[in-house]
Amino acid sequence: MSIQAAQPSRRLFLRRAAHLAVVGATLPLASQSALASLPDARSLALDHTHTHERIALVYAMGEQYVPGALSTLNHFLRDHYLGDVGLIDPRLFDLLHGVTQMLGAGQSFQVISGYRCPTTNATLRNTLGGGVASRSLHMEGKAIDICLPGVPLSELRDAALSLRAGGVGVGYYPREQFVHVDTGRVRSW
Repeated sequence: MSIQAAQPSRRLFLRRAAHLAVVGATLPLASQSALASLPDARSLALDHTHTHERIALVYAMGEQYVPGALSTLNHFLRDHYLGDVGLIDPRLFDLLHGVTQMLGAGQSFQVISGYRCPTTNATLRNTLGGGVASRSLHMEGKAIDICLPGVPLSELRDAALSLRAGGVGVGYYPREQFVHVDTGRVRSW
């Protein structure tokens, strides 16, 4: 009797859990602020300087990444020259979140460059006089060029440098007014 009685309850639980999973993946942006207030939520706010798009979303809850949010971020960080969408390393989002937490910053990162397809990378390399690496981590979705309004570029660089534990590359470009961060091997320039 106990096995049969438990079956409907278990089915109901599974049905409700599946429904919640679908609802969670398709939450409207208005619900993002409610999610962002949860203690284990990791969120990002980004403004793209070339596409003029803005985004603010929860990309992870606890140790789990939110698949819909990752897809949205992949599209947001697409190659702004050709529109190609790459797969961005979620650890890059964790790095940005860590920098935000360290600086206590409430404003959005300004994104100068996210993913770059090989064609764009080669074009930039040939037109910018070698200022672009031939095997740039931007092509692997492991790099982003950013600034943070109201935060001195040197402080942004220092915050990124302090998070090097898992492998973080940090490039400092004060003349161009951005910091490059990536999830490649530990190095700085």
